[in-house]
Amino acid sequence: MALLGLGLALATLILLANPRLRNDAEQKLLGWLQQRQGSDATAEVDSDAKDRAEPTLKATLPKEQAQVAHWISRKYRVAPEPVGALVAEAFAIGRRIKLDPTLILAVMAIESRFNPFAQSPVGAQGLMQVLTRVHSDKYEDFGGKQAAFDPLVNLRVGVQVLQDCIRNAGTIEGGLRRYVGAVETDGSDYVAKVMAEQERLRSVARGVKLPIRDNATASVAPARLPAAVRELEADAGTPEAGKLQRS
Repeated sequence: MALLGLGLALATLILLANPRLRNDAEQKLLGWLQQRQGSDATAEVDSDAKDRAEPTLKATLPKEQAQVAHWISRKYRVAPEPVGALVAEAFAIGRRIKLDPTLILAVMAIESRFNPFAQSPVGAQGLMQVLTRVHSDKYEDFGGKQAAFDPLVNLRVGVQVLQDCIRNAGTIEGGLRRYVGAVETDGSDYVAKVMAEQERLRSVARGVKLPIRDNATASVAPARLPAAVRELEADAGTPEAGKLQRS
């Protein structure tokens, strides 16, 4: 510390004795301050990005999709542009397979809160919390199971699993119970959360102004095994053990 103080004192004396060096130092300091001021101004502009998100989404998405994407972005504190892509994909898939897109988005909300890198203790991964080791065959068309954290791929695979669950159960509620694979409960709590979130998303799509509450979508019970692991475990040792849903 003494040497540092001595060095600073010598540097000060040199600058005072040499006007040219002092002027260079002042110019460098001024340049640094101007650069900092510019970066601070940029930060202030960026802080208004959320205010610009809604007009941007409206320009790129149909009205109901833009409203849903904007609401999701605000509620779950995720970037509007990628959320807009997920909403558009959910609506496109929903129309193609005749499944309400708000149900798909509601499942994502409850499963991962729109975190594409989410992973559960039992290995369920991505937006839809697909159990990758069980559904590795579904990832083959997308380059393999390493694509589980690709948001759009995980969405598409998760929808396949959800569709299979609904078809096998015969009802949406029954399909959601299979999808969550509750172990110690009947899955009614999970079903209620998904259906409630779906109703909110439907209202938003219709233009209803709902409040944004950060009442984090409640997580599922610790005993939960996603995507009907119970069925897989029940089938252990059979030729079908490597698959979760069967047509």
